[in-house]
Amino acid sequence: MKVVRSMAYTRYKLDSETTEQDVLNAAEGILGERLKRQGSIGDPTDANAFLRMRLGTLLHEEFHILWLDNRHRIIDCQKLFSGTVDGASIYPREVVRAALNVNACAAILAHNHPSGVAEPSAADRAITNELRDALRLIGVRVLDHIVVGDECVSMACRGLM
Repeated sequence: MKVVRSMAYTRYKLDSETTEQDVLNAAEGILGERLKRQGSIGDPTDANAFLRMRLGTLLHEEFHILWLDNRHRIIDCQKLFSGTVDGASIYPREVVRAALNVNACAAILAHNHPSGVAEPSAADRAITNELRDALRLIGVRVLDHIVVGDECVSMACRGLM
């Protein structure tokens, strides 16, 4: 894939060796840069397009966390856990360790539902509460948990947090 830069935007030209994954990686990069240029996340759903690109096409569950500083600027987005077609094991101890490693002050949790149905399950609500409580002990606020399917569902906007 060749990258052509101009003053207004970056254009990607595809060649015969470019795969679908190359295109998806490029799109994720563009959305990630756009999200970083915003400066900070004022509304947790500002990250929806980025998370949808990152998680929406996967055939297995993955759990990611968008780590933020005290002004809600993005520090990092980490994939912490991978699972199967219908679940992933999530360990609060590892989430706390990751938060301390990046010196995070806030977090937006995200995972996908490969079925395409983004409705939060009872297990999603339970792990959200467990992670919120664990991270609260070290001074990290959980702002939202976004479930990615055919659409993105914010648990904060649904009043589930």
